[in-house]
Amino acid sequence: MRRTLRLRRSLVPGLVAASVVASMGLAPLARADELKIGFVSTERIMRESVAAKAAEVRLTQEFAKRDKELQELGAKLKATSDKLDKDGPVLSEADRARQQRELQEMDREFQRRRREFQEDLNQRKNEELQSLLERAQRIVRQLAEQEKYDVILQDAVYVGPRADVTDKVLKTLDAQTQK
Repeated sequence: MRRTLRLRRSLVPGLVAASVVASMGLAPLARADELKIGFVSTERIMRESVAAKAAEVRLTQEFAKRDKELQELGAKLKATSDKLDKDGPVLSEADRARQQRELQEMDREFQRRRREFQEDLNQRKNEELQSLLERAQRIVRQLAEQEKYDVILQDAVYVGPRADVTDKVLKTLDAQTQK
C-alpha cells in the first residue's frame, strides 16, 4: 500500500508536467534541444538605443525652460530667506511677520511648481518609454518570426551570448530611428 502511494506521488508531478507541455503545443523534453530560445534586454535598449537617447534630448529641450524658471525661483527663495535671517533681528515684529508670510507663500508656490514640473516630466518620460517599448516589441516579434524563434524572453537570471538577440534589436531600432 505504501509503495503504491509513493509510486502515485512520484508519477503525478511527471504526468502534470507532460500535460502542461502538451497543452502548450511543445514537444516532450526529449526534443527540448530543438527549441530556439532568445533573450532581449529591455534595460540595454532603454540605455543604449539611439531612440532612447533622442527621447532624452527631446525631454531635456521640452522641459529646459521650466527647469530654469524653477532654479531661478529656488535661488530667489534662498536669497529671500537669507536676507530675512540676516535682517530679522533689526526688523519690527510686524515687518518680520509680514516677510515670513511672504517667504512661506513663496515656498508654497515653489513646492507646487516643482511638484507639477516633476509630475509633467514623469508623465512625458512614461509616454516616451511606452512608445520606445512598443517599437522594440514590434521588432522583437518580427525577429522571432523571421528567424523562427519559439520563445524570446525579456527577463532571465542567466543568458548565454548565443541566445542574446539584444544587439540585433538595437541595430534594427537604431536604423529605423535614423530614417
